[in-house]
Amino acid sequence: MRDATFGQLGFEFGDTDRVAEPSSRGTSPTAVSTSAATSAATSVAAVPAVAAAPVSLAVAPRVAPEPPRDRPARGRTATRARTAVLFSRLQDMGLRGVESLVLMRTRTVMVSLIGRTLRVNEGYADAPESVLHAIVAFATARTKPARAAAREQILAFEVDRAPAARRAETPRPGDLALIAQLSEAHRQLNAQHFAAALTEVPIRLSGRMATRLGHYDPGTKQVAPEIVMSRKHVVKHGWREAMHTLLHEMVHQWQHETGATLDHGPGFRKKARDVGITPAARRDVMPLEHRTRRVGGVEA
Repeated sequence: MRDATFGQLGFEFGDTDRVAEPSSRGTSPTAVSTSAATSAATSVAAVPAVAAAPVSLAVAPRVAPEPPRDRPARGRTATRARTAVLFSRLQDMGLRGVESLVLMRTRTVMVSLIGRTLRVNEGYADAPESVLHAIVAFATARTKPARAAAREQILAFEVDRAPAARRAETPRPGDLALIAQLSEAHRQLNAQHFAAALTEVPIRLSGRMATRLGHYDPGTKQVAPEIVMSRKHVVKHGWREAMHTLLHEMVHQWQHETGATLDHGPGFRKKARDVGITPAARRDVMPLEHRTRRVGGVEA
């Protein structure tokens, strides 16, 4: 939630009288190496001539190269090629009105249409045709129900996403106590507004949030979900505003755990009204000292 105010091929060339010996290792066919075979040394000395022993050259048997591993191609050229292939397939399936396709590596946005540019998570480049048809339906839908149906089919396809790198922050004095209070508040609000159905998740304080008051991270298969609260927000705006933000992020947690889309759409707004918070992505907050007035020695 945001605050509204603020192969290369390598060759070795030896002497012409050297004999090339095939490598005994199972290397790739494109990796070429040459080396001189071991031969009998010839020496000249003042001794009677001795018949040279026959020299045999043993050639190691060829080892079949390992089959290429099934891994996606990388690099700009490979990305452009995959983009062109996917764009052509989508057009063959009926994609119209889109001038360009961009493959993304984001963790949260799977498909988006901005103007005449269709952005698709690269995990869908090799998706089955049924999913690609859903992407076409999403981009060409003229009604909200049609687009929502296509979105559900798209999200039903699991895309492997690398875990996000969570930068560790050095705890500050008082953080542990404050986190303990926020965790207890999460437990109480969970029982009060969600029938204790939400999972207990870690809560972290961050000093890097410049405009956001809080954030719910759904995590991945490798990383557990968490709620992040702005330390500055909790300290500067007071406990009541912090509870408002915590509830906001808990509504997002409720969306995630019930299988809904994490957004600020109708489902979020309805649940936000049910729990008594502002049904919007942004809200105005005022520093605690500005809201605190003393009238006749009594705080108001």
